[in-house]
Amino acid sequence: MYKALTLTCCSTLLILSHAATASDQKRIKQARSAAPPSVSADATIVDGDKVLVEGNNGWTCMPDTFPGDNAPICVDAVWMEMMQAMGKKEDFTANKVGISYMLQGDQGSGVSNSNPHHHDHKNADDYVETGPHLMIIVPKEMLSGITDDPSEGGPYVMWGDTPYAHIMIPVEDLKASK
Repeated sequence: MYKALTLTCCSTLLILSHAATASDQKRIKQARSAAPPSVSADATIVDGDKVLVEGNNGWTCMPDTFPGDNAPICVDAVWMEMMQAMGKKEDFTANKVGISYMLQGDQGSGVSNSNPHHHDHKNADDYVETGPHLMIIVPKEMLSGITDDPSEGGPYVMWGDTPYAHIMIPVEDLKASK
């Protein structure tokens, strides 16, 4: 009986271990889908506070941009610094270019175009969802002359009056698909 119980417990642990690994593999695949393989294949994959894959190319990919939003994102070091500052509501100053990919878009999990800390994004007057896109952080003075209106169909500034201002660059023509 002791052998049977031990065997059952070990089998259960193996199954649970495999299930966790399968879940991690799904999250890794989702995170990597945010950017081209040339970026995501060697990126560090982070899910919440857990590092799932240690990368070696300076990129970090996550299966969610914000907790539970199901909008995968891959960011360089500048973007990671900005995201950490935004999460802590700290100042951030871009002193060089930062790049982020969201090739799955953020459909169903958009944000306020003016306020990253809006208390109810989906009911914000300027709620926006963007299909597949890139995001570029630049020093703020370089944003001059770029619209903040996402309905124009091209690049636009998001969160322009905040320290987290960046350029959104849609890579799919959403006007043509409507």
